[in-house]
Parts: sequence; C-alpha cells; structure tokens
Amino acid sequence: MTTDTTTRNRLIIAGATAGVVAAGVVGVVTVQAQDHAAAKENQRVSVAVVDRNGNVIVTLRGDGAGPQSYDAAQQKAFTAVSWNAPTTELAKRLESAPHLADIDGTLFLGSGAPVKSNNAPIAGIGVAGAPSGDLDQKFAQAGVASLGS
Repeated sequence: MTTDTTTRNRLIIAGATAGVVAAGVVGVVTVQAQDHAAAKENQRVSVAVVDRNGNVIVTLRGDGAGPQSYDAAQQKAFTAVSWNAPTTELAKRLESAPHLADIDGTLFLGSGAPVKSNNAPIAGIGVAGAPSGDLDQKFAQAGVASLGS
C-alpha cells in the first residue's frame, strides 16, 4: 500500500469515527439536542469502529446502554470488516454454514457495517443496544452514509 493510500485510508477511518458520532449513534443523552437518528428515537446504544485488521479505534457507550452492548458493538464491527459485508447479510449465511458462528470474535447479528474505499474494507462500524437489530443497523448505516462510502 502506498503512503498516499495509507493516508487516505486513515482519513476515511477517522471520518468513520466522526461520522458515527455525528450520526448521533453514541452518547444519545449528550446529543439529544442534535437532530440525529439515534437521538430522535431515544435509543441508548454503544458504537465501535475498528480498522481493517479488526483493531478497535474507538468504542463509545451511550448513557444507559446495556453492559452487553459494548462487546457486541466491537464484535459486529469486526465481523463486518472481516467479511466486507453488513452483518445483516452475513447472518443469513448461517443457515447454510452454521459453523461460521464459532469463529472467535465474530457476532452474526444485524448492525455491523463495513466502511469501504475503492470497494475494499478499511474499517467496520458496529452498533448494539437498541431493542431491535433493525434500529442498530439503521444507526450503523447512518455512520457509513455520512462518509459517502
């Protein structure tokens, strides 16, 4: 990877982190004044952003988010970046290959989304804590969409 590509990827990952925060997916209580998806729906969630290798860049736990949501967000982000696909799509693969769920560190539940550059995964966003995977997925996609990825 060239220096220009590495720098660009770092900027996109930093943008992913900022995009998740700007999308209102974390610290719901502290961003309620902003007009964002999670805040509008009064959800208390945790968010994780991982790099291409699955290393955690940032994990934020919103006020009132369940204790399980912190680890779940990290695992969803890791799963999305590992397979370069939203975890909602990956969960469907378990029907034909249930052993995938045995891979350490993965979680095949909705709300993990890859962040891409030139269609290659460079980061993953995971959200956990809303009462449904559909809401968590919506918030993760809001973070990705804020980057134009």
